[in-house]
Amino acid sequence: MKDLLGGKGANLAEMTNIGLPVPPGFTITTEACNAYQLSGEFPEGLEAAIEPALADIEATTGKRFGAQMNPLLVSVRSGAKFSMPGMMDTILNLGLNDETVQGLADLTENERFAYDCYRRFIQMFGNVVLEVEHNVFENILEEAKEKQDVHYDSELSPESLKWMVGEYKKLIARKTGKPFPQDPKEQLKEAIRAVFRSWNNDRAIVYRKINRIPDDLGTAVNVQSMVFGNMGNDSGTGVAFTRNPSTGEKKLYGEYLMNAQGEDVVAGIRTPRPIASLEQENSQVYAQFFEIATRLEEHYRDMQDIEFTIERGKLYILQTRNGKRTAPAAIRVAVELAREGLISKEEALSRIEPGQLDQLLHRRMDPNALLDVLAKGLPASPGAASGKIVFDADRAEKMGNSGEKVILVRTETTPDDIHGILAAQGILTSRGGMTSHAAVVARHMGKPAVCGCEALKIDYAERAVQIDQTLYPEGTMISIDGSTGRVISGTVLMIDPELSGEFKELLVWADEVRRLRVLANADTPNDAQKARDFGAQGIGLCRTEHMFMDPARIPIVQAMILAQNISEREDALAKLLPMQEGDFYGILKAMQGLPVVIRLLDPPLHEFLPNVEDLVVETTELKVTGNDPLALRNKEGLLRKVRSLTELNPMLGHRGCRLGVTFPEIYAMQTRAVFQASARLVQEGYMIHPEVMIPLVIHQKELVMLRNLVEETAKAVMAEQRVSFEYKVGTMIEVPRAALTADEIGTVADFFSFGTNDLTQTTLGFSRDDAEGKFLQAYLDKKILENNPFAVLDRNGVGKLMRMAAELGRKVNPNLELGICGEHGGEPSSIEFCHLIGLDYVSCSPFRVPIARLAAAQAAVNNNVQSK
Repeated sequence: MKDLLGGKGANLAEMTNIGLPVPPGFTITTEACNAYQLSGEFPEGLEAAIEPALADIEATTGKRFGAQMNPLLVSVRSGAKFSMPGMMDTILNLGLNDETVQGLADLTENERFAYDCYRRFIQMFGNVVLEVEHNVFENILEEAKEKQDVHYDSELSPESLKWMVGEYKKLIARKTGKPFPQDPKEQLKEAIRAVFRSWNNDRAIVYRKINRIPDDLGTAVNVQSMVFGNMGNDSGTGVAFTRNPSTGEKKLYGEYLMNAQGEDVVAGIRTPRPIASLEQENSQVYAQFFEIATRLEEHYRDMQDIEFTIERGKLYILQTRNGKRTAPAAIRVAVELAREGLISKEEALSRIEPGQLDQLLHRRMDPNALLDVLAKGLPASPGAASGKIVFDADRAEKMGNSGEKVILVRTETTPDDIHGILAAQGILTSRGGMTSHAAVVARHMGKPAVCGCEALKIDYAERAVQIDQTLYPEGTMISIDGSTGRVISGTVLMIDPELSGEFKELLVWADEVRRLRVLANADTPNDAQKARDFGAQGIGLCRTEHMFMDPARIPIVQAMILAQNISEREDALAKLLPMQEGDFYGILKAMQGLPVVIRLLDPPLHEFLPNVEDLVVETTELKVTGNDPLALRNKEGLLRKVRSLTELNPMLGHRGCRLGVTFPEIYAMQTRAVFQASARLVQEGYMIHPEVMIPLVIHQKELVMLRNLVEETAKAVMAEQRVSFEYKVGTMIEVPRAALTADEIGTVADFFSFGTNDLTQTTLGFSRDDAEGKFLQAYLDKKILENNPFAVLDRNGVGKLMRMAAELGRKVNPNLELGICGEHGGEPSSIEFCHLIGLDYVSCSPFRVPIARLAAAQAAVNNNVQSK
């Protein structure tokens, strides 16, 4: 019932039903939240329903809400369908006022405990409900510690806490113009309203946007009887995972603090102790917790993230949810759960978010590098990064978005820092533990983090951090290693990752299930080999223009373009021929036994020539100086040629197969290079499968003309070299007319490859660079488009053309091979669509091949395809 009760509420009900020690409470549904968002008022009947629900808690606990003697205190927490840790608001100890605090002190015989709860409640309520800034309360707390000359909150005396309560209430009256509310029922109503409002706070909106969580789900509100971890040294609170969320190891992992409340553990105010220490401190409670953790993992059939409190030696479970984890941990947990028989292989595959695999493909520090280690903290999120020190999230976002690499350095992060965390290469904090906000968010985002690095002395005013008497101003380059907790001076050499046995096993399971083949886009032998190492089943796109961009070749390419007649052009092409042949030889050899789709020259020719503005400047300088008339004449001739080739809209201009139609000698040279390389490899005993792709076709006659050129060249090379080899000729479908006339084009093509980057531009009428730079974000913010269509395939528009082209092409050519080679070929949702419309393969960058293999398997599992 997560849709109605939220994840937290559903899990609390579930744990109660299986007999675990859960404090009693009730849940206000997401429907009530959504109704509140529309009107700003509680929906009819909600207030009336709260009264009997509170009475049930009172009956179970024997306490009374608002009573001076034995008062009932509650927590008020958010809980959406999808976990959004720290993004919405929580209020603890609600029900305290100037009278009930004394009743709590009498009941517990612990005045210090009662006033500690009260000052925490006033601060939370003041910040969350009354919107008084958090740091103003913190200033009063620091002043109290200075007055008493103590270091930790837990050392404050009852008198200091009473003074703080008075100062907090004065602060609230001063900031809001009203006294702190003393009526517990009014406190509860206002707290519920605040949690409803927090669904639409800035950090929650950003988090939902990043994680693609719909805005209309709403949050439930959980009102639950308080249990206290701060009642003395036999009480405590903690957070633990049933397996290690960084590595996936099957071992309890977490932290706890004695004589503390829950926010102390995650806020980083005190450094918590590892969960293993609890076995020595209280073996009975540890054994009970271990047994409950095991039951919860078996019940939910997944790794659990559990919040617990010990009140006077008694254990209570406050929450469980499927634990956030790194990509390595997600894979290890899924594979081991399948091995243990808790889940099937298909379930294991579906447990992994394909995008998470990106984390595994990030680099780590070279173990042989000489490191100047400045400090060491907790290894909170694995991976490594280098960047400039930045002390606030806004500046991190600004610098990160402009292309600079930054490390966000904070005393501790809060949910308000999420935009800076997103833009940073990594996170470094001076406080907080392995379950702090910075650690949890960084692991989820796949960013390295080092937390609790107490050697850091951060001065926000001076924008500098001191480590061992040395000052490091903002902008200084540092590196962090989230796997070891080290903070290192300067930039560090990184190396490629090694993939775990579980990773490889999971991908073997994926290969058993998926129907789609996964190829790679690669333009060099090194890229081709990397793709093969990652499991690519061929090359789906080899872009020949990238080979032309080699600085050593640019003068020859430019000579070919600037040729005054066909004879001059063929002289230049003759020089390029052996270079291209060498390119294709290397790639075909690296992919022996697998298909290699080679796209003939696609971009407009002016892209290989100097920039017009630069030529104008150079020409003007030569005119002014008058020193070199010959150079001036050559520059002016080059400028005229560049201007003649420059187009108003080059994307729709003289490019693709239009170059082959007007300059067939260019395509003839490239085709000869492909087939001469193929002939050499056949003679050397290699099995090769070249496929020639003609780009930007709009008409059957274009493909007929250029296919004839390819076939004549292949026939000539085979005769010259006295070898034979098989090859294919196909085209990219990247403009609407090609899709609409696929039944004509399909009669003369061996394959179609959907070039969805250009097909998206030509279907939507968007220039990608202009759209993303000027207006696309507004379309996303205003929900005109659900996703960036250049990142996630537009199924209803571009997808409809693809489906039509596939059906039309296969109707006239049942053996027509269908694939995709745009950037969408590595995006999970787009891969699923390719599966649904019957494509044969997807092609993506080498480092996304594992992601595509997994996404293709998930598409098969989700759409009920039987394993091979």
